[in-house]
Amino acid sequence: MSMPGYNLAKFDFVSIRLAVLCAQTGSLTTAARQCNLVLPAASRRLKELESATGCLLFERHSRGLSITPAGRIFMRRGLALLQEMDGLVSELGDLHQGIARHLRLFAGTAAINQFLPPLMAEYTQLHPEVQIDLEEQVSEHVVQALREGRADVGVFVQGPDTDGLDAKDFRRDELVLILPKRHALVGKSALAFADALDESWVSLNPGAALLQQQQSAAMAAGRTLKLRMQVRSFDAVGHMVASGLGIALLPKVAAMPIVRAMQLSWRPLKDDWARRQLKVGIRKEADAGVTDFRDFLHSS
Repeated sequence: MSMPGYNLAKFDFVSIRLAVLCAQTGSLTTAARQCNLVLPAASRRLKELESATGCLLFERHSRGLSITPAGRIFMRRGLALLQEMDGLVSELGDLHQGIARHLRLFAGTAAINQFLPPLMAEYTQLHPEVQIDLEEQVSEHVVQALREGRADVGVFVQGPDTDGLDAKDFRRDELVLILPKRHALVGKSALAFADALDESWVSLNPGAALLQQQQSAAMAAGRTLKLRMQVRSFDAVGHMVASGLGIALLPKVAAMPIVRAMQLSWRPLKDDWARRQLKVGIRKEADAGVTDFRDFLHSS
């Protein structure tokens, strides 16, 4: 393995934090104060860091600092280094508390809202030495995080390419139509999705499996989804529908509490794609601890 072509002794976390704060605040004075440094010492550290990288990270002017393209790269990577260090310190502290392992679980909104909380609670009761760190992401990003090693276990709606991963069935859910109480489409019988395409729609943000399924179904019907607004959560979708801003699809288990709380109506869909398969995946080279957690989620 080749050694890096720079002097690691020139890089320390105080200087990295100083540079990141300079980028975030645009002020060396503010950054120095937050790092508990006097201004001359902070200025010297910043210059030494620029000398070590061989790049100008900031343009100096009378109003403060302007970040350069090299500075943006340094801020992004430096912030990741600081977060990794925070994670290291946190995990070492957890070790003293009896937590021997952190498992990074990435999951889509549907899995978190419908299935995962009681399963996570049960697993941590069975394995008190394990802490599960949960991050919510859209399904495509969950699979990407697995490939990149940022996630140990991922739960997502079937659809993204899982070639090279070890994915098993997790749960099934059903998408239903969510409507204002007195909407013209309110009814008890199942409705074809295509029959609702004249309406304005509320959905989740780009990348969400739910939105992709709606857009694909609209395209298959030779229509365009009239997407009026996109939000981050199921609750936000419910609030938009309750305000008369559009109709929506939500997974039935997650939708029913929202329907009751916000006095909405719901209606099943005829379409086969509204019955979805959720998957739980890991990398094929995952260790025994990760595999055990995946198998627990698969079989519970």
